[in-house]
Amino acid sequence: MRLHIDRMNGARAGARVRNVFFAKLMVSTAAALLFSLPQAALQPVAAQEKTARTGAMVFDIPAQSLASALNAFGRQSGLQVSLAAATSRGVTSTAIKGSYTPEQALAALLRGTDVRHSITPEGTAIVTPKHVSPLVTGSVEDGSTTLQQVTVEGDGVGQGDVAEVNITAKDLERKNPSNLQDVFREEPSVKVGSSLPMSQKVYVNGIEENNLAVTIDGSRQNNKVFHHNATTLIDPALLKAVSVDEGVAPADAGPGALAGAIAYETKDARDLLDGDGFGGFVNSTYNSNGGVFGTGVSAYGLHQGFEYLGYFNFSKGSEFSDGNGDKMPGTRSNLLSGLGKVAYEFESGDRIELSHESIKDAAPRPFRANMLNTDGAKPWEPIIRDYQLDRNNTVFTYTDETPEGWWDPKVVLAYGTTDVVTTVYPRPGTGPVSYEIEGATSTFNGKFENRFHTGIGTVTAGVDFYSDRAELDDLYEPGTEKAQNVGAYVQARLEPFDRTRLSFGGRADQQWFTGTGGQEFDNAGLSGNISGEYDLIEDFLTAKAGYSHVWSGIPLAENFIMNPAWTYDPKPEPTTSNNYNVGLAATYNGFTLEGSIFRTDMENARYARYANAYTAREVESEGYSIAAGYEWTDGFVRVKYVDIDTLIDGQPADSDTGTYLTTPVGRIITLTAAHTFADYGLTVGGDIEFAPKYDKLPKAPAGEPNYKPYEAYKVVNAYVEYKPESHKNLTLRADVKNIFNEVYSDRATYGQEFGVVDPLHQPGRSFIVSLRATF
Repeated sequence: MRLHIDRMNGARAGARVRNVFFAKLMVSTAAALLFSLPQAALQPVAAQEKTARTGAMVFDIPAQSLASALNAFGRQSGLQVSLAAATSRGVTSTAIKGSYTPEQALAALLRGTDVRHSITPEGTAIVTPKHVSPLVTGSVEDGSTTLQQVTVEGDGVGQGDVAEVNITAKDLERKNPSNLQDVFREEPSVKVGSSLPMSQKVYVNGIEENNLAVTIDGSRQNNKVFHHNATTLIDPALLKAVSVDEGVAPADAGPGALAGAIAYETKDARDLLDGDGFGGFVNSTYNSNGGVFGTGVSAYGLHQGFEYLGYFNFSKGSEFSDGNGDKMPGTRSNLLSGLGKVAYEFESGDRIELSHESIKDAAPRPFRANMLNTDGAKPWEPIIRDYQLDRNNTVFTYTDETPEGWWDPKVVLAYGTTDVVTTVYPRPGTGPVSYEIEGATSTFNGKFENRFHTGIGTVTAGVDFYSDRAELDDLYEPGTEKAQNVGAYVQARLEPFDRTRLSFGGRADQQWFTGTGGQEFDNAGLSGNISGEYDLIEDFLTAKAGYSHVWSGIPLAENFIMNPAWTYDPKPEPTTSNNYNVGLAATYNGFTLEGSIFRTDMENARYARYANAYTAREVESEGYSIAAGYEWTDGFVRVKYVDIDTLIDGQPADSDTGTYLTTPVGRIITLTAAHTFADYGLTVGGDIEFAPKYDKLPKAPAGEPNYKPYEAYKVVNAYVEYKPESHKNLTLRADVKNIFNEVYSDRATYGQEFGVVDPLHQPGRSFIVSLRATF
């Protein structure tokens, strides 16, 4: 007894020999390039020496991610900078332009960030979080600070990894997100379907997130439970940063990065405090549309290397109304989330952390939670039924916060679960009137890696593993699938030549897959990637390009369609993909202009249905993007445009055949602007999203009406935020969402093209008031 709509079936099977050949060729080429570099370039940073530059020189570095800014600083000063990876994540630098000494330039670059720089007597500049005790500063006789060794170590940002979206802590604070749509609303290439958080799915360039390597605090996610529910439900109030690799992802992003990677990172105590001490905050929000009231409470502290953080958030409210004023049944808010972290950093710099993050959504929802209703519903099924979705994520992490030379290790061990419980209503007379059904996924995963610091960049090498399980607890037909994987990987991020940044690497994986009847399938494969940036005109025009071939093994099926009678015939083949990205980016005096073209080809993508364990699909996503912007001291304006077409087996995709694979997107335009009136503590901003009509859809099956085009929509949001000078611990904010009461469904929302489906509408005009108090 399964709860789904099956519309299209078809197969195009067969692994391509050329993909394996390309993977081997890329890994061999990358290794040859690495070992052909001058031996001196590959020596540990600690073993190298450089002549100090202490006099004034001209710098011109726009505001950007910290790792990218320090790369530019290194190029313009001729020096090297040492920066721990965790320090740069989600941090934006201050723009500098003019004549400075290197010390002055570095201090100005870091102004307003939560990091500090220190200079050793030996002349090494190290950038660390503020909570880390500064090292002794050395100087030369003329009073200038000695800066000799600088190695920029971010997370690949600005170091050759292309097509990367970084949403920083400041971005999240500005957006004040209440769900994943708010997190990504300024990124047209990342669409989030549904207006209910518990059924929101993320699509990157039109590819569903289960085909990406998704992590939370470094923990791999295995959340493919029910196609009517969210894949990765997360409370954005817990987040401090999000990064997305669109298409081409590095080998150290983890296994399964068929169409890229998404990394979510939650808050740490050291992000909220400058040094030893304790603090906390209370955040309250009220949304007029549905009368939704939410409150978050946090306490945190640092003391002699010990760290702790606790955060609790809840949200409750009634159904919201769409732009017509119609109540959307099954849209009540009842969300509970929490985050707990404890960590200790030894005097040696070794740091251990244990975190647990949890979220629960329990409320009556539409019977199929990603749509209001469908003509295909069985007459005895209610319109609304109870759902409960629980996701938990526990992570142990070890890092060295003061890495040197060739020793910069990281260890991650994690366990995560996602459970969905709802009710089944069998045909009358065939059994009980109703019974409870539960789908559960779990993952135990981890990695050990070391980052080798060299004079021209870093090389990260490691091993990782996962043991995933998908299980359906059903009264009549319980089922279980399992998959284990062990992988080894290496990823180099280098600046081997002037104005050139390269990222290349590969991984080898061995997977063991077990079907619902105990069938076993063992497979192994290679993946490889190479991408780079070259400054055609230094500090003005940069060319970017990237390619990856990814082997991902056999994906687990969704829990709620599992069938213990599956025969897995024909034999399942591992899913593979090829990703391409080429672009140009220009910057000048605060102005930015960039464009790119991209393509993802997935082969043997698993399309599982209750009647058939494995049908192979070929999935394609292709398109282009253009972005422009201007930043000034207290504000910015940005416009972004994407045009994405998605295909399944050579035909335009629809949102049902694309379940767990892809969705139609088309053209999306976003405009975002904000300005802070610093003298008054006042910030105003807003954004607009425009989605033109989209009609590149397949022909409907024989006997059914043609699919409807996706309707155009335009939605406008605005906000004002006030931080009073007399009470700097208070933040008052007012948002107006969907100002003009647009009646629409987000482009990635399920079922808009089907005449038999009533899709979920987005909320109509909503007034949101927020108050945050920090102590």
